[in-house]
Amino acid sequence: MATTKEGIQLERPDLVTGSKTYADVTNDICRPLESFPTKTWYIAFAVAASILGVGLTAWGASIWWGLGLWGIHNTNAWGADIINFVFWIGIGHAGTLISAVLYLFRQNWRTGINRAAEAMTIFAVICALMYPLGHTGRPWLAFYWLLPYPNNMGSLWVNFRSPLLWDVFAVSTYFTISAVFWFIGLVPDLATVRDRAVHPVRRMIYTALSLGWKGGGRQWHHYEKAYMLLAGLSAPLVLSVHTIVSFDFAVSLLPGWHTTIFPPYFVIGAIFSGFAMVVTLMVIARELFGLKNYITINHLEAMNKITMCTGMLVGLAYATEFFIAWYSGNPYEQFAFLNRAFGPYWWAYWTMITCNTIIPQLFWIRRFRRNVPMMFIVSVFVNIGMWFERFVIIATSLHRDFLPSSWDYYLPSVTDWCITFGSFGLFFTLFLLFCRFLPVVAIAEVKSVMKTGDSHGH
Repeated sequence: MATTKEGIQLERPDLVTGSKTYADVTNDICRPLESFPTKTWYIAFAVAASILGVGLTAWGASIWWGLGLWGIHNTNAWGADIINFVFWIGIGHAGTLISAVLYLFRQNWRTGINRAAEAMTIFAVICALMYPLGHTGRPWLAFYWLLPYPNNMGSLWVNFRSPLLWDVFAVSTYFTISAVFWFIGLVPDLATVRDRAVHPVRRMIYTALSLGWKGGGRQWHHYEKAYMLLAGLSAPLVLSVHTIVSFDFAVSLLPGWHTTIFPPYFVIGAIFSGFAMVVTLMVIARELFGLKNYITINHLEAMNKITMCTGMLVGLAYATEFFIAWYSGNPYEQFAFLNRAFGPYWWAYWTMITCNTIIPQLFWIRRFRRNVPMMFIVSVFVNIGMWFERFVIIATSLHRDFLPSSWDYYLPSVTDWCITFGSFGLFFTLFLLFCRFLPVVAIAEVKSVMKTGDSHGH
């Protein structure tokens, strides 16, 4: 309950509903880990694993027969591979934002969703990392030829002035900090699961993972200090990682890429798509595992507001690109953007505009923001639109460059589509395994909010 200057009391939305006790919180969140998987979980896992199998088959064929199976050609050498890389890196941004930035700003509504968002970050980066490795053509030689180590072929060093190499450092740092941050946050909850484990093998595994956690005051002091430091380290990564990914495009001289708007544009788009994916996963998790009292409509509504806000910022970026192309007076830049909207790829461009700028405006209506089927549909459309955004940026800029003699029309091949869908299979397989063996909601953090009497989100 909050009070205004006039003395009027304002009711804040509950972060934990159902009048839960500490024991109820532990039992509800640990139940999916300790009970036999439901039929629904098995069906979902079988579907995700089957899609992953299709993707692995396509990857195996690509490695065996070569990248000629992909739709790439001389004018569009990046193709679906780099489209998917940028897409998955963007998906991982919401996890760091929710877990680190909102923690630093003491936004307690994050407690119901931060654990799953952090896990989503890890899995999205794993999906992203396989694409640059596969794009090398012979991934088993990639480490030998690409890592900067002393060798007797002195000229064979990577180009440290290339933004593609900056990606290596940025993404690897992002993955490492995010994984450590996620694991440190898990330690108290792993100890809770350890203490409840009955099977000796489960108990042994959770004992090893909980790092001897006993819950003493000294341990909590060190835990909170480490968590704060890691949150501080993670926060700049929200801005830096996708900024550096945008440099892959912005430092080139290609019309449609050579623009200073790309760093903030990519960061906002990443947060936009990341929050949409969190909504998609949270809607599924709260239904599958009975977590509606912890992942509440209020949590989802807060994320829908951020999705709507970042969607408008993305729309502003689209309009700014067109304005700057016109204002620059550069005929090549003007042609590139007119070609995006009215050229051969008009269908991709207007799909992007519809999904990213028009459909999220439904969240201006409170009834839609709090309607679970509606928010699920909108979140799916947002991520479809964000995939098409990356397609538009890469395909439309490369298929028509300065030389009309090299113009060509690019479409992903069947192998490309299999690998793309396979990455979604990998992502959902990892997420379902996470939900099966680790707490989806941060038990300790939910209890800390309850303990301070702040179940209303002060």
